Amino acid sequence: MFFRLLLTALSLASLSFSARADQPLGLEDILTSVRNHYPPLLAAWLEQDIAAGKVRRAEGAFDPIISATLMTRPQNYYTASNGSFMITQPLRDSGGKVYAGYRLTSGFLPDYDRKIRTADGGEAVVGFTLPFLRNRDFDSRRASLTQAQLDRELARPDILRQSLNFLRASRIAYFNWVAAGQELEAAEALLKVAKDRDTALGDQLNEGAIAAIVRVDNKRLVVAREIGVINAQRSFEQASIALSLFHRDPRTGATIMPERKELPASFPPIQFLDQLTLVNDRGRAIFRRPEIRQIEILIAKAKIDRRLAQNDLKPNLDLTVELNQALGGDLPKDIENTEVTALMEFSVPIGRNEAKGRIEAITANLAQLDQEKTFARESIIADANDSFSAVTAAYQTLEQTAENVRLSEQLEEAEQDKFKEGATDLLAVQIREQATFDARILKINALRDYFRALADYFAAVAKDAPTHLTPVSR
Repeated sequence: MFFRLLLTALSLASLSFSARADQPLGLEDILTSVRNHYPPLLAAWLEQDIAAGKVRRAEGAFDPIISATLMTRPQNYYTASNGSFMITQPLRDSGGKVYAGYRLTSGFLPDYDRKIRTADGGEAVVGFTLPFLRNRDFDSRRASLTQAQLDRELARPDILRQSLNFLRASRIAYFNWVAAGQELEAAEALLKVAKDRDTALGDQLNEGAIAAIVRVDNKRLVVAREIGVINAQRSFEQASIALSLFHRDPRTGATIMPERKELPASFPPIQFLDQLTLVNDRGRAIFRRPEIRQIEILIAKAKIDRRLAQNDLKPNLDLTVELNQALGGDLPKDIENTEVTALMEFSVPIGRNEAKGRIEAITANLAQLDQEKTFARESIIADANDSFSAVTAAYQTLEQTAENVRLSEQLEEAEQDKFKEGATDLLAVQIREQATFDARILKINALRDYFRALADYFAAVAKDAPTHLTPVSR
């Protein structure tokens, strides 16, 4: 029963996918495919898992440690064996540690070797070490953990940067494909005109209405336009191959070569951008673009390094307290049942040039990052302004190319009427046909350039930024 349901579900999914394949391929289909199945973007997302593993590795510095020792002196004057078992827990907040365990000594040891001598039943040990100056508020373990956590955060703007680049590239590939398809259709339409005219000229030649050279000239035009169709077909196939890298099977993630029947009837509607849109998008871009967030994280990492260097300037002042509880009834006369030992250690590095040098370098690096942050903000604004200017110029060009097509079609139609009346020759008609074709190609290129500029604008203002990677909504 389960396998029957599974096969039914797969069949329905296959039918659904086939139905979608018969529909025009839309831009949103490509963008969705990139977000969910594009391998380089999926690889970028894995950076978070890598960074999470490094965080866990850094947290290992605070894991409890189990240690055991065994020492024996079989050939010495004092023959004895000593064993111990300890559990040590580093303390995350204070930089110290607590430990507990068991020690046992057997054999003959001198009285002065109290450090390892125990009662016959051994002794339980509990103690702690606590720093008061160096490593008290901060130490290398906490620095490594914080750095790893910041590296995990650093993966997010990098993922966002790659996501914006991939979505921009997929938009451009899509519009290149649509434009190449329209150019192919225009070339085929131009060829059809010449072929249809060749048929008509053949009838006129049989009737003796035209000279044979007129039809020869048209046949030459047919061959030339067939070459144009072949070149346009190659350009379309090239654009299809480029788009296939972004167009992927939702079940397997494999590339799908878009077919000609999936071409939309036209480009998407033109989006007019005004100054208010630019102001709003530019303000959001400061927060949505990854550059500033990336620099802010690098600043935070540098401050962690500086804090660690400042910690290394401090002297060591550590307190260790240990409690020993004897076990068993037979105690040596110089061992108490319960003993407490306290040890205060102090040391200070002389010169401290290593830490001072690190502080100087980090301070300069922080100043450098502040300058980079300022310039990044200025660059984001400049990118937004420049891409907006490109979209505006492309929009204005579109209006001119549309008028150029209208005028060219009007002139061609007039020349065709004159040719039918015998008032002009075939060469003039060919010139008008070519002029109309060139005008249509210019319009197609203008549309492609407009949507390319729009893709650049969306990338410049991070319009396609995933909401979970940026704090600012659309």
